[in-house]
Amino acid sequence: MNDIFFNQPNWQKELSNAISDVASLYELLELPLPNEFHAPTKFPLRVPHAFIQKMKKGDPNDPLLRQILPDIAESLPVAGYTADPLDENTHNPIKGLLHKYQSRALITVTGACAVHCRYCFRQHFDYGANLPNSQDIRQICHYIANDKNINEVLLSGGDPLNINNRRFNEWIGALSDIDNIKTIRIHTRLPAILPNRIDDEFIDILAYCPKNIVMVLHINHANEIDNALAQKCQTLKKHGVVLLNQSVLLKGVNDNVEILCQLSHALFDIGVLPYYLHILDKVAGSAHFDLPIDRAIQIYWQLLEKLSGYLVPKLVQEVAGKPYKVPIDIYKNC
Repeated sequence: MNDIFFNQPNWQKELSNAISDVASLYELLELPLPNEFHAPTKFPLRVPHAFIQKMKKGDPNDPLLRQILPDIAESLPVAGYTADPLDENTHNPIKGLLHKYQSRALITVTGACAVHCRYCFRQHFDYGANLPNSQDIRQICHYIANDKNINEVLLSGGDPLNINNRRFNEWIGALSDIDNIKTIRIHTRLPAILPNRIDDEFIDILAYCPKNIVMVLHINHANEIDNALAQKCQTLKKHGVVLLNQSVLLKGVNDNVEILCQLSHALFDIGVLPYYLHILDKVAGSAHFDLPIDRAIQIYWQLLEKLSGYLVPKLVQEVAGKPYKVPIDIYKNC
């Protein structure tokens, strides 16, 4: 990898100023503070100002607010919702590496995120035991290089763009030296949460990488898309990055065919293809976001009716123990 000069970027300052106090968030959104509100100490509120600015002031049901505002329902145990719904702990051969799928390996490069989404399936994940350091990078790369079935590496976390450019460049450089790796896929929410994260140094890192680069954004509602994100996506595409999006079907956020149609069109307008529409992973604390599977299928049929095929994401569910994402059988009730 080419040498790249690293400055202290503005996005890190924005990240450090993220809101973590529920009362402050209510004040910024001009909402009356309820007599009782949920302020968990584990997996607390975390949201940057750039994302708050996309929310509608005075609206307690804003779909972006609902995704990040702690709810007392999170503390209620619900049968079938567990800390490790995807059984990832059994597919963790070495520190920092998850290997569930034959041709792909996933690296948890960080446990940190710019925003704490309340439905996150890794909110209970033991990042403390899985944060790789520089020495662990060599061990991970050795594992990948010795399994010739692996041709794609996913950078995940947490959010892999939460690490600084120097650290990110270290990962890209190490993976670029592995012959059997054809594609590096980056799963991230940060471009929508904090567009300034896609800075010139970051773009240079991707531009110099000899592997295919795929970036999978995580956007659930069209209101998350603005001009700042559009400009960053244009820059990424200009440098050969393939842009896809995955969403989670969330009750009270996007469980509506018109909302999902708006999202697909808004994504395509900024050069991003809809990729996956996920059924919610049954992680403890997220049951209030879940939908009956029959309702998800009904919405999906409506999407097929209204959208061109290239705008329809695949309706899938991740099932513990399965070596692939499971397509939902939309014909089961026909």
